[in-house]
Amino acid sequence: MTKTRPYIICHMMASLDGRIDCTMTSKLSGVDTYYHALSALDMPTTVSGKTTAEMELTSARFSGDAGAPVGKETFYRAKEADGYSVITDTHGTLGWSGSNACGKPLLILLSEQAGESYLAYLKEKGISYIVCGKKRIDLLRAAELLRTEFQVERMGIVGGGTINAAFLDAGLLDEISMVYGPGIDGRGGMKTAFDGLPMDREPFQLKLQSVKSFDDGTVWMRYLTK
Repeated sequence: MTKTRPYIICHMMASLDGRIDCTMTSKLSGVDTYYHALSALDMPTTVSGKTTAEMELTSARFSGDAGAPVGKETFYRAKEADGYSVITDTHGTLGWSGSNACGKPLLILLSEQAGESYLAYLKEKGISYIVCGKKRIDLLRAAELLRTEFQVERMGIVGGGTINAAFLDAGLLDEISMVYGPGIDGRGGMKTAFDGLPMDREPFQLKLQSVKSFDDGTVWMRYLTK
């Protein structure tokens, strides 16, 4: 059977209580382990949510008139690459100074609510995009298009908690990779590795694949989803 979507791994670093605030985790042992693990997992394409992108990749906002909603599925490949830095931006509001992030070409995932003028802006910047989903991004369809149109075979979801949970809830995660630093956050209201799903969701069952511990107290755990 032809493979219709990439193999998808969620890879995160968290404190022992599951919090993922980057300012906090940067103060714990295990940051080097996180990046070593990221490299070992061999995921040329990574996906970040809009909030994470605003914190780590761009603080700019699109200042023009977004135009009428696109209202249909479409995609644009600005360039071919071995891997992409994929950003979810449902309505198309982020601004970009260039076409790359984290050393890889940008690829923006949007819903059909995004404006036509915003897509023209991305094209002008040389930024690839996928538009799918009427009111929110259809993650399953986006994953299919990433595989068939952008030749993405392995992909990492790298935060934040809302986008991680959305991929989990959609049944799109094949594996979960967690690096736990030896520390506790404990602050109320801080995001966890998977966050924001409705209260009626049942627990997601996992199968332990491997555990590695390190001299600095860091633990790397890998799970397969069931």
